[in-house]
Amino acid sequence: MKRTIIITGGTTGIGKATAYQFAKNGWNVVITSRSEKKGNAFVEEAKNEGLDMTFFQLDVTKEEQVAQVIEQTVAKFGKLDSIVNNSGISLGAAPLADTETEEFKQQLDTNVLGVYYGMKYAIRAMLKTGGGTIVNLASIAGLNGLIYTAQYCASKHAVVGLTKAAAIDYAQQGIRINAVAPGAIKTDILKHAIDAGAYDEKGIAAIHPMNRMGEVQDIALAIYYLASPDNKFLTGTILNVDGGYNCR
Repeated sequence: MKRTIIITGGTTGIGKATAYQFAKNGWNVVITSRSEKKGNAFVEEAKNEGLDMTFFQLDVTKEEQVAQVIEQTVAKFGKLDSIVNNSGISLGAAPLADTETEEFKQQLDTNVLGVYYGMKYAIRAMLKTGGGTIVNLASIAGLNGLIYTAQYCASKHAVVGLTKAAAIDYAQQGIRINAVAPGAIKTDILKHAIDAGAYDEKGIAAIHPMNRMGEVQDIALAIYYLASPDNKFLTGTILNVDGGYNCR
């Protein structure tokens, strides 16, 4: 029986690369996005490459929607083996006192509660079928303090905490919970920001000892590794994929 995975925010960047990684390795892949247009376009793109994917529209800040998507996935494929809680946002790059409270709330809703909802309902489904794996998207900002990103850092530190504590909660029930902590990755969003002059690529690359930015495929491969059923003794790990950033 093919394994089944849900990837939130699966139509762009890291999520899209991850969807391809699992689909090419024979998994049933469910991708989600708030944008129905992007979701349907990606399903068609994958189909043209001989890959089947399923799209469900989802706003991860809506608990009832998260529960429904997981229920629909189980109904269609029989079980849920893994979920990648990838959806995330970063807003308001500024010193903390100059940030907007509403932007902080938005980041908490998506980056923290969105992950929490995904974990909560995936775990409930997995407990009924003997277990599974969860991979959360943390960040180097979840393990460090970074300039002008206090709100984002707080949200990603919360993801690390959810990952580690829940890994202990379910360590004896067949559910392994890990996270990946990317450095600066060349997503379309970051590329556009660089092209617009908001960031300098050389400056971003220089924060990594490898002196380059990562590619989305670097993170997709890490997620595939963490979700693999072969890693039977791996849980509660925050896997740094950051060009050596956390070696300092």
